Amino acid sequence: MKKLQDQLKSISRSLVSLSKQVDKATKQLGKLQPPKTTSSVKKKKNAAIKSRPAAKKAKTSKIKKKPAKETTVLDKVFAVIKKSRNGASIDTLKEKTGLISRQLSNALYKLAKKGHIKAKGRGLYIKK
Repeated sequence: MKKLQDQLKSISRSLVSLSKQVDKATKQLGKLQPPKTTSSVKKKKNAAIKSRPAAKKAKTSKIKKKPAKETTVLDKVFAVIKKSRNGASIDTLKEKTGLISRQLSNALYKLAKKGHIKAKGRGLYIKK
């Protein structure tokens, strides 16, 4: 036990010295490289953009496309329950949604609280 503690202390000392060496090296590196100003960075970006060949503009239609709506956990669970005729059991919901027990439990609680679903029996949920 004491041998192990001595080894841990020596490792700790070497890590501390290594950390100090890394700090010194980063300070020296910081002195060698002057900090970039935001205006020089902007000038470089603008020059790079100007030097690119102009791309052909595609014809845009006047109809604006709406961004695709991401499905949430609640949406997934509710969709499975809505599709089932006699209600969805916990096992069915886990299998079809791929959720773990805690996530599924939280989703069912929130859907029931919102009034979207109700429990038909123990572990069986239907759409209201």
